Amino acid sequence: MGIYLNPGNKSFKKIRNDIYVDKTGLIRAINETIDTPRKLTCFSRPRRFGKSFAAKMLCAYYDKSCDSRQLFEELEISQSTSFETYLNKYDVIYLDITWFISTTPDIRYIVEDLQKCVIRELKEKFEDIFEAEERSLPRVLAQISGKTGNEFVIIIDEWDALFREVKDNEALQKEYIQLLRGLFKGGTATDESIAAAYMTGILPIKKYGTESALTDFQEYTMADPLIFSEYVGFTEAEVRVLCDRYALDFDTMKQWYDGYSFSGQNSVYNPNSVMSVVRFKKFKSYWTSSETYESLKDFISMDMDGLRDAVIAMLGDQRQHVETLFFQNDLTSLTNKNHVLTLLIHLGYLAFDQETQEVYIPNLEVAEAFKLAVQDAGWEKIGSALAESERLLAATIGGDGDAVANALEAIHSAKTSVLQYNDENSLACAVTIAYFTAERFYEIYRELPTGKGFADIAFMPRRNTDKPALLVELKYNRTTESAVKQIHENRYDGKLKDYFGNLLLVGINYDKDIKKKGAKKHTCVIEKV
Repeated sequence: MGIYLNPGNKSFKKIRNDIYVDKTGLIRAINETIDTPRKLTCFSRPRRFGKSFAAKMLCAYYDKSCDSRQLFEELEISQSTSFETYLNKYDVIYLDITWFISTTPDIRYIVEDLQKCVIRELKEKFEDIFEAEERSLPRVLAQISGKTGNEFVIIIDEWDALFREVKDNEALQKEYIQLLRGLFKGGTATDESIAAAYMTGILPIKKYGTESALTDFQEYTMADPLIFSEYVGFTEAEVRVLCDRYALDFDTMKQWYDGYSFSGQNSVYNPNSVMSVVRFKKFKSYWTSSETYESLKDFISMDMDGLRDAVIAMLGDQRQHVETLFFQNDLTSLTNKNHVLTLLIHLGYLAFDQETQEVYIPNLEVAEAFKLAVQDAGWEKIGSALAESERLLAATIGGDGDAVANALEAIHSAKTSVLQYNDENSLACAVTIAYFTAERFYEIYRELPTGKGFADIAFMPRRNTDKPALLVELKYNRTTESAVKQIHENRYDGKLKDYFGNLLLVGINYDKDIKKKGAKKHTCVIEKV
């Protein structure tokens, strides 16, 4: 066993010794590509979504230097007809690019250093098979395969780390891409030496224009994982099993960590965060504790092409249309709002609805990251509103209508067009931002606006909370009294039909034409039922 050639199964053994969710169905999917034109797979996912676990699992399964039967015999892959066919049958080359970056003496020579390290281990096993002075890894593999018939499985973890680490060094990036092209470009040498390849990273393969730099790879991404959708994170069925086994509240788990959705998988959860709750028995934002929000702050601060307005709208529980096609899959070619929003999809900060081509903030955990980023990005008024939302909720429950009106005034004065109430969703967006903290305690339901008034927002208490239900009616150039009257007349059905408990009726009016000096455009009245 080596570091790069045939690393063995010790890493996967350690994973199996911990709480483990069976994702070995991924092996079956890779087995189906072996020795076919589809044998090159790139599956990109955000940090903390199990990329390295999958890479170590594949190493343990294919590596011929070890016996991994016991590790897999009770898992899903053992039921596949391909299980015996490929179990421990290949020489595996495993490259952790992040590790190479952290250990190389000079990153400028990392591509040369990487090849030198792997060739050194190949020489120990295949002595005298290839030319001693050869320094090109693709040519070494071709020579070995040509003389022995040996095929390799190549697994590259964090393939895109170099693009993220030296994002401005285009020469080094191109040198790295040339190495990958040499390894994987379709042709006789690749066909003979490589049985399969699996690359994982955060970003999809780099594009130049609209063309991929490695055209022979089958790509699966956060924008479109296709057949790998159930392996992006944890499925709802898997999370239910964990909640039952470890006595965790499923509804709270869903609120915090669900929200990613793909064709065939309507609910996908952040796996690292779910496992953190299993271990520590506490629901919180593990995203911000495991990964800095600085990168998110930097990206959303690029106020290009209406990006700021789009972010604020999403904080207000709205969705935004996005064009993902022309994103160049790097951190530097960001020239418009669509590029940034697409990048945030791949980083996991936004979820993507493939049917509507819309993005949205997926769950409470990621919303917390956005809250921190906005507060530290110079968006004082919006940041202040988010920070004050907990106090506002308490004031609402306490019946303080003036506090609600003042909070909406503060948000409305923020310098952003999305809150200028120039469409029927804007007031509802402002209210949702004002009550940002409420999502911890409530399921929030918004209905469509009608006419010149704004339909209600229902705040229904989550389980295990003693908060009252809130029914909010929004009016435009009317009166708060008419808002509450309308609730009385026709708003006790729908979400309230099966509700038994305390209820607050909240009427909010916005008067854009008010002329009286010192008068506020927003007024609010709260009635306890």
